[in-house]
Formats: sequence, C-alpha cells, structure tokens
Amino acid sequence: MKKCLFIDRDGTMINEFPPLYQIDSLEKVSFYPGALKYLGKIYEELDYEFVLVSNQDGLGTPTFTEEQFNPAHNLVINTFKGEGIVFKEELIDRSYPEEGLDTRKPGIGMFKAYLNNSEYDIPDSYVIGDRITDVQLAKNLGCKAIWIKNNPDLGGTETKDSPEELEKVVALATTEWKDIYDFLKKEARTVLHTRKTSETEIAIELNLDGSGKASIHTGLHFFDHMLDQIARHGLMDLRIEAKGDLHIDEHHTIEDTGIALGEAIAQALGDKRGIERYGFALPMDDAEAKVLIDFGGRNWIVWNASFS
Repeated sequence: MKKCLFIDRDGTMINEFPPLYQIDSLEKVSFYPGALKYLGKIYEELDYEFVLVSNQDGLGTPTFTEEQFNPAHNLVINTFKGEGIVFKEELIDRSYPEEGLDTRKPGIGMFKAYLNNSEYDIPDSYVIGDRITDVQLAKNLGCKAIWIKNNPDLGGTETKDSPEELEKVVALATTEWKDIYDFLKKEARTVLHTRKTSETEIAIELNLDGSGKASIHTGLHFFDHMLDQIARHGLMDLRIEAKGDLHIDEHHTIEDTGIALGEAIAQALGDKRGIERYGFALPMDDAEAKVLIDFGGRNWIVWNASFS
C-alpha cells in the first residue's frame, strides 16, 4: 500500500507573505528554510507519494487572477522539480472560507481518490502544514499531522474540533524541516516483528537508526553476546525475546532467531532507498572474520572455516 505526504505550500514549502497571505508575484516567493534540502532527502530515501495541497482564496477572480498566480506557483514547482522532487498531484482549492465548500481545507472533498482506496495506507500517511487547519485536515482524513508551528493561531476560525482533540493527531510539532526528515526516517526504519513456529516464539523490536542499545534474551548466553555486537557496532537498537525448545537442542532457537531478524531488517529497509552496496570490515582483538551481507534478496552462503 502507498503512503502519502499531503504537503501544504504557503508557510511550509515557501514562506508566508502577511498581511494578505497571497503569493501573487515573483517578488513574494522565498523558500522555507530547509524545505528544498530535506524534502529532497525524504523523496529520495523514503517511500512516500507527494501530494501538494493548498487553499488559494479567490484564485481566478479579478483580485487574484491566474496571471498573477501562475508565474509564482510555477517557479515553486519547477524549483522543487529541479531538485528531483515531483508531486503526484496538486490539489488547489480556490474558494473563500465563507463559502463553506467541502473542497477547501480542512474539508476532504479533494481527497476522494485516496479515501476508501485499497492502494493507499492513509492511517500511516501525514499532512504537513503550518496551520491548525492542516491538523484538522489530518483528523478528517484519518491520518497524522506534522505541524510547522510558527503561528498556532493561523486558521483557527476554520476548525471544528477543540485544540485538545486536535493535539492528539499531531505526531510532530516543529519549525524545522530537519526535524521532519529525522522523524519520518526514524518512523520508516523502526519495526516490531514476531515469528512463531511449533518449536520457537521470537519477538523483535528494531530501530535501524538507533544508538547501539540492545536487550537480547534467547536463553543462549554466547548467542546473546553475538547479537549484542550486531546492535552495538551497527548502531541499531535491538530487542530480541526468544523462547525455544532448548531442552532438545539450541539449533531451532538460533535458526529461527536468524530468520526473524532477517525478516525484521527487510521490513525496516522497505524498498531499500538510499542504501549503498558497500560497507566496512571490523577486525576484533582475538579473531579475524569477514562477513558480506547483500540486502538484494538473493540467498547465498560461502562457508570457509577450519576447526581443531
């Protein structure tokens, strides 16, 4: 299923221009700090469709003509496109608040192609915007909000839910695009995974962008130690709870833990965007070992070992 970022334009991608809050000339266009850089990283590294969503009050009327709007808007879109960022769709409402149209944010009239559509994972999608109406839109859609909270009063007259109710929808409140990138990347590369067979029951919690913290309990102390090293030197947070038929022998527990950990890593990597096919070797004090792991999905093992 596809996840979306429904991204506001003014105050989010570009700076607002008070007091009219109308970008009707090229001179009024300035980009929100960090938006180009971090939206580019999100687009390249994470698995989201980008949809632009914007209210443009009175667009197409004599006070805000298409000829005034298009040059500035095209500059914004083409600048992001030049950085490799392409929007699947642009949803722009032209009405005034007093018209009460369902197509105007926080109404969901423009989003019907995404709702009740089995191709889209709306609960794990986000609305990113600078107004409380963007938070209300997220609640109305049934997804989460990332609020660029420079002015919490903006849009307050167009919401129906209480601030306390809307706060429950906010996954992140910030003024920095770097925070948004860090949050989405961490969210995407964190997984809870379980594997249950007739011999074992494995539960794994994994954060690929952690700090090396580990809590490993397999019932096999040396195996716990080796798994701890993966977390410590891989700078990933890893929790493993394994229950196996150790009264018979250890091989089911070791085998199924390895399978479950591989499945968890595959889930956390998603479509593997941003992954390079190179790594590094880490010689230890008392032994030399080289392990090459290919996340391309092709199974292969070469085992050269001598025992005495």
